[in-house]
Amino acid sequence: MNGKLKVGVLVSGRGSNLKALIDACSATEFPARIILVISNVATAGGLAYAEAATIPTAVIPHKEFPSREAFDEAVNAELRGAGVELVCEAGFMRIHSDGFVRKWLGKLINIHPSLLPAFKGTHVHEQVIAAGVMVSGCTVHYVTPELDSGPIIAQSEVPVVKGDTPATLAARVLEAEHKLYPAVLKKIAEGRVRLESGQVVTIDG
Repeated sequence: MNGKLKVGVLVSGRGSNLKALIDACSATEFPARIILVISNVATAGGLAYAEAATIPTAVIPHKEFPSREAFDEAVNAELRGAGVELVCEAGFMRIHSDGFVRKWLGKLINIHPSLLPAFKGTHVHEQVIAAGVMVSGCTVHYVTPELDSGPIIAQSEVPVVKGDTPATLAARVLEAEHKLYPAVLKKIAEGRVRLESGQVVTIDG
């Protein structure tokens, strides 16, 4: 356990990407371990995955705070108190305050279900199908104050098939997410990827 990168994961929903990260971290040789899962929703499915893996959890309902900044400070306090070194967002449906992002700059990553910078925000698969593009995918990126605009670490392409619905496309993209996110976490934990002067630096590919 010693020497592994200490990871905190933020979730709001079903937690399938969290489960993919938990499964990856369960391997003895994997260089990271999840030490805390935080959700802003008490009924988030991701909490059950964490509890099943005996990972500590915290529920911080955002509606109980007077401002985005106050909520983020509570999240920050939990992360710092646990000794988290890297934060992974996995379906966390809150936009962070600029102050929170700056505190964690270079130590905060997110996965988005499109090939950024295309199709930012929500309802991504509907946007993709409406645009008539032939390729979609997913992106892991460092989080910066501007939504879905942080430096891109890695992407995985997924074909858009004739007759696709948002649901069928989402399922295909999700499969790619479950492979890409653990792979990126591994590289960061090994020191092969880092953010330097606003640019992603990659060692050994």
